[in-house]
Amino acid sequence: MTQQTGTWLSLIVAFAMTTACATADEPVTRTEDVIYGRKFGTALTLDVFSPKQTDGKVGNGAAVVFVVSGGWFSSHESINQGFVNEFQKRGYTVFAVVHGSQPKFTIVEIVDDMHRATRFIRSRAAQYHIDPNRIGISGASAGGHLSLMQGMAGTPGNPDAKDPVERESSRVQAVACFFPPTDFLNYGKPDENALGRGVLKNYRAPFDFHEFDKSVNAFIPITDEKRLGEIGRNISPVNHVTSDDPPTLIIHGDADSLVPIQQAEIVIEKLKVNNVPCELVVRKGQGHGWPEIGNDFAILADWFDKHLAKSPEKK
Repeated sequence: MTQQTGTWLSLIVAFAMTTACATADEPVTRTEDVIYGRKFGTALTLDVFSPKQTDGKVGNGAAVVFVVSGGWFSSHESINQGFVNEFQKRGYTVFAVVHGSQPKFTIVEIVDDMHRATRFIRSRAAQYHIDPNRIGISGASAGGHLSLMQGMAGTPGNPDAKDPVERESSRVQAVACFFPPTDFLNYGKPDENALGRGVLKNYRAPFDFHEFDKSVNAFIPITDEKRLGEIGRNISPVNHVTSDDPPTLIIHGDADSLVPIQQAEIVIEKLKVNNVPCELVVRKGQGHGWPEIGNDFAILADWFDKHLAKSPEKK
């Protein structure tokens, strides 16, 4: 972990602890370790933060998926009340999703986990009193990257799937996140490869792509540069932008040396070209996190208030 990433994590944790203590009496119910899927014998889990029922209604009927991820590392212990306070006090049901973590799993596998989590949440809409067509997603850094992937590369369900969860769509209706990587093959400047290299050389594990070879019954590393380039393009949100993408907000520091602000600028520009509602909020002189970042959760919540107020019209 780099010093800058460590600084961001410590700022987030400090903020979360402070707000958790300050709002301990907020009317919210937490359901821990809900299993949304399994792979290789491992359970994938999420925590549900449900607002209090008032006059027969539970919250505002919308949901926010919070991606628990930093450097594509994810764990249940990293979930903190502070991440969800601003959303839950406005009536959102928040799903804190823990994905298969690096160093065991790569980004390709992690993206699949997020698809599964979103499908699961949508399939349980009635149980959690949410509108399946009013789901937003948020996260920071790697969590921001995964949020954008869900927003821009979400897929329809398979109507023929035996598992009813897999019949659901993994698309979301709004994205609001902090300092996300968006293009691993043009990272900070054109043709800069960051697939566990360069600026991200200390994050090799999530880019350690491999495939199963039946002839030897083993996972074999992918070393061909052309194949790696194809994977890099596929896990870069900027390459999935289309005109039907959800409204997207990014907050980014212009002094960020781990995830250059250029990453936010190029995806926002492409969203604008495709006439997708979007906004980039720049924090002048700030790096990969800042002391007042906790206050910016209100900006994320404002975005969701604006774009998740009602179900989108069918196109």
